[in-house]
Amino acid sequence: MEKKDQEEKEIDIIDTDLYEEIDEEELLELVEEERQKALQRAKERREAPAKSIFPKWVFWVIALAMLFNVIALLPQTFSIPAIDFLQTSMKLSQQADIQEYKKAVVVIETTDGKGTGFSINDNGTIITNHHVIEGETSVTVAFPEHGLHWGEVVASYPDVDLAVVEVDGEELPHLTLAEATTFSENEKINFIGNPLRFNGIANEGTIIGFTQLSSWEQPVLMIEAPVYWGNSGSPIIAENGEVIGVIFATLNHDNHGRVGLFVPIDYYYDQVN
Repeated sequence: MEKKDQEEKEIDIIDTDLYEEIDEEELLELVEEERQKALQRAKERREAPAKSIFPKWVFWVIALAMLFNVIALLPQTFSIPAIDFLQTSMKLSQQADIQEYKKAVVVIETTDGKGTGFSINDNGTIITNHHVIEGETSVTVAFPEHGLHWGEVVASYPDVDLAVVEVDGEELPHLTLAEATTFSENEKINFIGNPLRFNGIANEGTIIGFTQLSSWEQPVLMIEAPVYWGNSGSPIIAENGEVIGVIFATLNHDNHGRVGLFVPIDYYYDQVN
């Protein structure tokens, strides 16, 4: 019974909650717009003749109560770590190599939502997670600079939560797969995906090591990194620029806390071969 409960718990970890798009620039524009509105309202209040019969302290009590209500609602939409990863993405996106990697990372739209995938050749072979395209025979694939494509699900490997989508294309941007998943302890990695309400978010982390899930036959790798809903299908990119794995879930680990999980690229080769 305990093993069954554990398996159900791990299944619940799988990232299936997908959200509508709002990119970093739009978020900053919304924040600036609201700031300007607040400044204008404050200016109008200062210039308007005093008509209120309430003491000033009553006004400030009400204002503070409203402020606390707004602050209480913010974590439901954007947590502090989520805001941090936007700042990290903006910094990383200034790097030439990250800019190139992002061109090959796609949005995969299904009938129920969207996820992440990445191209592995210039003809449009896309790797993503099985749970991202589960139940679909075709999906919409959006490249950042090469527009929308109709994608056909040509292979799915639920045992390792991987899938392959093919689109018609030529000279499409793509990432290079490593020949094997090799790494050193605490090695730094980058990953790019479409977490929460955002698209094309670059981030960084470190590899912790292998862990064994009771619902998997083979071990998977853990990373210390800000992995969120929508990162499923994100490529794990090593320091040499090669993809060594695919993010598929998160886990609350007894020793390491909340970690990201990724499928070693070796498992993709095992299935294809």
